[in-house]
Amino acid sequence: LLASLHEAMRDAVLARAEEGDRLRLVLLDQVAEIERLVGLIAADPSRTADAQRRRLTEQVNRLLDASQNFDAGRLHQEAVLLAARADVEEELNRLSAHVAAARDLLSSTGAVGRKLDFLSQEFNREANTVCSKASDIAVTSHGMSLKTVIDQFREQVQNIE
Repeated sequence: LLASLHEAMRDAVLARAEEGDRLRLVLLDQVAEIERLVGLIAADPSRTADAQRRRLTEQVNRLLDASQNFDAGRLHQEAVLLAARADVEEELNRLSAHVAAARDLLSSTGAVGRKLDFLSQEFNREANTVCSKASDIAVTSHGMSLKTVIDQFREQVQNIE
């Protein structure tokens, strides 16, 4: 009886280790996809200064056509505020740092489930901010894909101790 119990426990431990290895590979693939999408957002042509300037100029021209009275100083202040709000560089940098942290955790030993769960929340927070700041359909599309992969990552993390 004890020999059978010992064998069953050994088999259970081996099965858990194998499942953990498979989950690790799935999570590493998802982290790679997150990194790829962050790269696409970072490289999107709509994020260049010229593209932002063109978009802002078009918006300002539409406003000027609609109104005869405007304060040039106030318009400049608003333009600076809009440009600052639309900048997602900080979020992209944090997402890249989270990718590195996820890889470090996935290469470590021991229980990392809670840390990865927290990291998935941080991934999600940054992706939400990127989507809310996006001023171009391509960035929004990549941001939505990013959110989908992050959600899949979070679901898999729930299976880790």
